[in-house]
Amino acid sequence: MSTGLLKVAERAKREPDARFNSLAHLVDEAALGRAFDRIRKDAAVGVDGITKEQYGQQLEGNLQGLHERLRSMRYRHQPIRRVHIPKAPGKTRPIGISSVEDKVVQGALREVLEAIYEQDFLECSYGFRPKRSAHDALRAMSQMVARERIAVILEADIQAFFDSIDRKKLLELLQIRVADTPFLRLIGKCLHMGVLDGGEFSRPEEGTAQGSSISPMFGNVYLHYVLDLWFERDIKPRLKGHARLIRFADDFVLGFERQDDAVRVLDVLHKRMSKYGLTLHPDKTRLIPFARPRSGQNGRSGPGTFNFLGFTMYWCRTRRGGWRLGMKTRKARIQRALVALGEWCRRHRHLSLKDQHAALSRRLRGHYQYFGVNGNSRSLRQVLHSTERLWLKWLRRRGQRGNRLTWKRFLAYLKAHPLPPSRICVQIWARAP
Repeated sequence: MSTGLLKVAERAKREPDARFNSLAHLVDEAALGRAFDRIRKDAAVGVDGITKEQYGQQLEGNLQGLHERLRSMRYRHQPIRRVHIPKAPGKTRPIGISSVEDKVVQGALREVLEAIYEQDFLECSYGFRPKRSAHDALRAMSQMVARERIAVILEADIQAFFDSIDRKKLLELLQIRVADTPFLRLIGKCLHMGVLDGGEFSRPEEGTAQGSSISPMFGNVYLHYVLDLWFERDIKPRLKGHARLIRFADDFVLGFERQDDAVRVLDVLHKRMSKYGLTLHPDKTRLIPFARPRSGQNGRSGPGTFNFLGFTMYWCRTRRGGWRLGMKTRKARIQRALVALGEWCRRHRHLSLKDQHAALSRRLRGHYQYFGVNGNSRSLRQVLHSTERLWLKWLRRRGQRGNRLTWKRFLAYLKAHPLPPSRICVQIWARAP
């Protein structure tokens, strides 16, 4: 972090109500260079078709020209390229891919906003923040259930959150802390961009593009005011019992000690979201009884279950007979992962066995790195065994010779060249009282 950003961060922490009227100068060539360095080498290309490597061949000149256009307000955000990735059987999630130059500008703007808002964001927020991760949110969830008086869970889902953000209200919320007009104009250009979806061009009036490097920051700022501050300052003091919020980006869960508190909050939550253009999914937003199971009950037949960050949460027994929060991969996430693996095997079945083995191993290790939490071994093994079957299926379709590949011969190959075994990579569980 540069000296200028450190001063901004210090003042933001020291003066919670301060407004910053001199920020645009922080988006200098050095900031643009740092943003360029943070772009992944294998990042997808935008509408201009330029890769990071190509842009970096004349990096100094490119950044100088970009900085001059930013200073003179001649910078124009290029349309984002929209692609659709599988989300569930028959469903896709639209992702926006910006050009390299736009990624650089977004990264520099995010750096400035981060210096301010990291001093404002509450402890309940975990998504897309420095030194915080989804696993930290899961640990907080485990601690909440194990150590706090929680009997009811409010599982909430915001429909099409990033596409529903009210840009006018977002800019109004940003102006609580930012008073620099040129800086706000740059932010506006990142919001009001065209979209190229296949051969069709459009210019959405609402929302911020998923996939852009600055969208998570916009989402965090929006929900910081709409949800986090509102719940901590306005709602919690009026409740009769204990309550807690845990949020990762637009995924959040509320835990309550009392049923009546949960019902009241759910009622006003709909109104609060509607005020800012957001809608709670009617089928995915629900109250779940989640008190510690009584004697004679088990975690599955007693309290209900709820979903958070790709996991299904339930009560499970410890080795000593106590209770703690169990986590297993959601069935929908397993299905999504297997669909993606099967599609990869189909498209790359022409590769050598060595290359296929290396690629599938990388994918499995990535899956374990996220879903390899305490108590989730069964789900991990399911993914591993299903991957082996999918691999064999598509190897048998490589041609006439593929039909000769029996299960026995395939097992012999796996014995000599095994796929990475399932493993627990992350310690989540909190010690129960």
